[in-house]
Amino acid sequence: MANDHDTVAHDVQDGVAWLRFNRPEKRNAMSPTLNRAMMEALDELEFRDDVGVLVLTGEGSAWTAGMDLKEYFRETEAQGLKGTRKAQRESYGWWRRLRWYQKPTIAMVNGWCFGGGYGPLFACDLAFCADEAKFGLSEINWGILPGGGATKVAVELLPFRKAMYHAMLGEPIDGKTAADWGLVNESLPLAQLKERVIQVANILLEKNPVALKATKDAVRRVGLMSYDDAEDYLVRAQEAANSYDNAGRKEGIRQFIDEKSYKPGLGAYDKSRQG
Repeated sequence: MANDHDTVAHDVQDGVAWLRFNRPEKRNAMSPTLNRAMMEALDELEFRDDVGVLVLTGEGSAWTAGMDLKEYFRETEAQGLKGTRKAQRESYGWWRRLRWYQKPTIAMVNGWCFGGGYGPLFACDLAFCADEAKFGLSEINWGILPGGGATKVAVELLPFRKAMYHAMLGEPIDGKTAADWGLVNESLPLAQLKERVIQVANILLEKNPVALKATKDAVRRVGLMSYDDAEDYLVRAQEAANSYDNAGRKEGIRQFIDEKSYKPGLGAYDKSRQG
């Protein structure tokens, strides 16, 4: 269904929330209106019992072409610093929410992903793209640096020389190159993309949701920590997860040791049997 702003659409099928940029006539460029609508949609979907995984994708031929140069830049800058800061808070705000979302998240990049689109791309836990997709930091081509965290995303995901080349030249790369460089997990022909994303989502739906949330947060947190700090953080994170769902962990151990009904290295325990 579309929300009040019609710039974002979403529906839920078989435990997966499909959240879509919905400005295909603008290659899904992110406007202040779209950014506000995304925050509302994330709020609505985050704690629904029928949502176990969230997929972010785009209507039409693009994922998102980045920030809308007219609405996000020219029109907000005309309002002075107040307008600029408000627009920044709204865009960075939903990307931040997405980075720490309660449910696992997947970017399904079906087409163009440029500039500001690197914010939500990095915010998703996993990313899969079409071979036909195009990725680019195009800011240099119109006279600014890659903002909105895009430079940070490039440095986080790419080797130094590739990040520098990508940011300085402003040349687009295709999906296969994006996968080779590390911007996404995998690149597939567009016709196979959704099927693969559904496959991954279904695997995630089998996992313990408390453990998934703790795991995705840990991966983002420990990168900036020393080994000793990370070790301590992970001990505390597991103890916190146990306080939310100690029964799940024990059920998994019971099925492995007592029933011998599954092997942890080959798949998840049957959480439907958890008391």
